[in-house]
Amino acid sequence: MLIMLIYLDTCCFNRPFDDQTQTRIRFETEAKLELQQRIREKKIGLAWSYRLDFENKHHPFPERAASILFWRNLAEVRIGETEQVLEQGRALRRLGIKPFDALHVACAIAARSDLFVTTDDALLRKLRAFQKVAVLSPGEALAKVEVWYEN
Repeated sequence: MLIMLIYLDTCCFNRPFDDQTQTRIRFETEAKLELQQRIREKKIGLAWSYRLDFENKHHPFPERAASILFWRNLAEVRIGETEQVLEQGRALRRLGIKPFDALHVACAIAARSDLFVTTDDALLRKLRAFQKVAVLSPGEALAKVEVWYEN
């Protein structure tokens, strides 16, 4: 069975820990949790990277880091630092993408992810028409996953 592969960036993993009184944040949290449920059920695959490991290792809240690290073990694909990833990251930086974000997207591309999921508005705007991987918010990603299975 062909499985869709998604990459969740660090801000996406941290969304449930944000202030849930805002409707948008609550909606993104619910969509992200639904995506994770589908990962648990093996309906979609998760890509993980050395950048997620690095950022999670330096997380200021150890209990949150432990919660995020759980997902590493469920990843179908793990991407390490390679020259290809670094070069793709440099190319993304030339598009105005911040260094850590550029490496996350580069890892998603190296993993051959179908979707890169983020809650970062600036990143979403800058990569809206990006061709190498679909860059979507959690809600958009969930809608894409649901349509993908219908087809």
